[in-house]
Amino acid sequence: RQASSTPAEKTSGDTLTGIAVFLSHSTRSDEMTTIALLGDPSDDVIAHRAIPLALQLAAEKLSIRCQTEWIHSTDIELSNLSKYNGLWCVPNSPYRDPAKVIAAIRHARETDTAFIGTCGGYQHAVLEFAQNVLGHTAAGNVEDNPDTAMPLINAMFCALREKPANIKITSGSRLHSFYQSGLINEQYNCGFGVNRDYLPLFENSPLTFTGFDADDDPRAFELQDHRFFIGTAFQPERSALQNEVHPLIEGFLTTAAQSP
Repeated sequence: RQASSTPAEKTSGDTLTGIAVFLSHSTRSDEMTTIALLGDPSDDVIAHRAIPLALQLAAEKLSIRCQTEWIHSTDIELSNLSKYNGLWCVPNSPYRDPAKVIAAIRHARETDTAFIGTCGGYQHAVLEFAQNVLGHTAAGNVEDNPDTAMPLINAMFCALREKPANIKITSGSRLHSFYQSGLINEQYNCGFGVNRDYLPLFENSPLTFTGFDADDDPRAFELQDHRFFIGTAFQPERSALQNEVHPLIEGFLTTAAQSP
């Protein structure tokens, strides 16, 4: 990670439900990169306050004009998503409308739109792939449905609430190329994750789990046949609270700024 010593020149948007615009000091292009933040925004959620700042810091470093727009899960309209350069599915699930969130994730996957999902966004991206690509329509989340017949997302044996933990990164993966390390430490606020019992379902598929905790439970994935489609159980956005540019977020914004 690299620290950002200079804040963005201008920020507009006073609340999480508005639009924030970040104009770097020396833009390389007049084009605006627009990122949709999908979820149910709340000022009480640390990650929700950190995400716009994390994108602001990355935009400043990359000299990219960037704006973020919050879209409440109940307000997601697939017909409007094509105007965004990237989608970030944010933490704090269960969402008010998880079906619309999963539909938006599917849109990102099928249209090669840059996508990142953190915490709850990570969980729902795995659900979307299992349901719509692998054909396991019964795949569910015990947080939404405790009686689901296929608990692909279940409660962690030990919840990671407001604490850091180590993650092992697979050599040769895209995650490894961003971090330049096989062992990282990231901050969590998570009580649910991918059920390791179902990992064999993803073997030989484009969705590859490339981040694991000390017990080999999955903590991050990447989609091999996509420009940028990555999910993490941890919250890299929290690096912005230390005024740091996160390499994963930098990679996401770089891809989003490039036309597919």
